[in-house]
Amino acid sequence: MHFPELTLLARRNCRLCSKRRVLVKRQWIVSENNADLILIGLLDFVESGKNPCTERTLEFTELNDRDKCVSWTLREGLVSRHFVNSLRVISRSLLLLWGSCFGSTGAASLDPATQQPYRLTFPVLTVEDIANSASHVLDHLGIEQLHTVVGASMGGMTALAFTLNHASRCRRLVSISSAARALPHAIALRSLQREIIRNDPLWQKGQYDAANHGPVSGMRLARKLGMISYRSGEEWAERFGRERAPDFAEQDTPFGIDFEVESYLESHADRFIGSFDANCYLYLSRAMDLFDGLDHGGSLAASFSSLQLESALVIGVRTDALFPLTQQQALAEALSEKVSDVAFVPLDSIQGHDSFLVDMDRFRPAISAYF
Repeated sequence: MHFPELTLLARRNCRLCSKRRVLVKRQWIVSENNADLILIGLLDFVESGKNPCTERTLEFTELNDRDKCVSWTLREGLVSRHFVNSLRVISRSLLLLWGSCFGSTGAASLDPATQQPYRLTFPVLTVEDIANSASHVLDHLGIEQLHTVVGASMGGMTALAFTLNHASRCRRLVSISSAARALPHAIALRSLQREIIRNDPLWQKGQYDAANHGPVSGMRLARKLGMISYRSGEEWAERFGRERAPDFAEQDTPFGIDFEVESYLESHADRFIGSFDANCYLYLSRAMDLFDGLDHGGSLAASFSSLQLESALVIGVRTDALFPLTQQQALAEALSEKVSDVAFVPLDSIQGHDSFLVDMDRFRPAISAYF
């Protein structure tokens, strides 16, 4: 579902993007008061089955003490939920990022003024812009207030931005493997990814031909670096060890693929090509770095002073290098000063930042218990 009539203002440099599209995928909402807003992460794709990077589709279901079935789907970070009881599907609503290359307007979209892709003329994108685009969509749907705003990773940042900018529109918040701001370590990693892409000669200062996939080498290396940051050394020591990959095709140099972990990274890099526009990746990656919840008040306590949440759930993972567990704890503590019911759930998953995609045995009970 598209909303082509939306007029969105880019927050950071106040450039107007009129009549931009925001793609929404949803099931019909029986009651607007039960609608959930699910905000997705940097590499989270709504078009399942049509994208080579969406190879992981994981669902889990658990009965809670209210005898309702809580079913969540996590697909490359996309989190969707619906309650099912004997009467009806209560709610399910999915929102795709503004600024992405999967239906919503972004750097790869055509500028109506020139009929050429925006490329680097697209305004600097912020997490708040994405959150505000969600509010415009809710206006269009006639939904005044949400039951829950949910986000994982970058989506968690966007969910937090939504609760800060539109406090009266949400009653509950679920933040999964996210934080109120990026730490220097995470900023440095994403900065290096962006530099790798921009240093690929085929990037052509953003003017590449998207039909030819643009900076292929840069995107492949950025994806490999990303995968290293998304998982943990503890997991890979257990999963790969020093196992060799003798059957790997690249054997024509003394520096080819020798280890299983190298083969793993190569496979992810190959699947990434053609699945994500390079300029969109740059814009969204930068938006993560720019977001700072403290900008809304000078401190988390001051920023959260206007929140109207009834409750919140904050989940973190011990081995997450991008958003360390201490950040989730700090977020939960700051929320607790304003919100009466805040649950902080630290998990002992070994899969790093990507744990919420794969460690269902730990995430399932935590999320189900909250709903």
